[in-house]
Amino acid sequence: MTRDEKLKERWARTVAFFQDRFADGDEMDLDGILFVIGVQELGQLHRKFKKDEKLQLMHIAICRVLEPYGYYEFSHFDDDKWPHYIMKEKLPALKAGEQSLLMKEAIVNYMLVGELIE
Repeated sequence: MTRDEKLKERWARTVAFFQDRFADGDEMDLDGILFVIGVQELGQLHRKFKKDEKLQLMHIAICRVLEPYGYYEFSHFDDDKWPHYIMKEKLPALKAGEQSLLMKEAIVNYMLVGELIE
């Protein structure tokens, strides 16, 4: 199995994991998955979030899943217990499809490390 085929298979398992638990039968896209990861990383699971907080949650998720790639590093929790990251390395200029592929790979890696998928 090629690397691309393995990523495609693992991405399908990742999407299924999130859809089964968080989507009530609806399809989940990359942004929806990032939002759920952000909520998980924040640890405030049972509350409603304002629009700007939802964007911050997605940023938290992006930082967290890209942390093992050396792009971000956890810095601290603020007084409200929100995690903060510092940029260690600027992300390379990528086309939209390449960005999506990087994020999918990073999310799959996050799921594998957390032993949420095989």
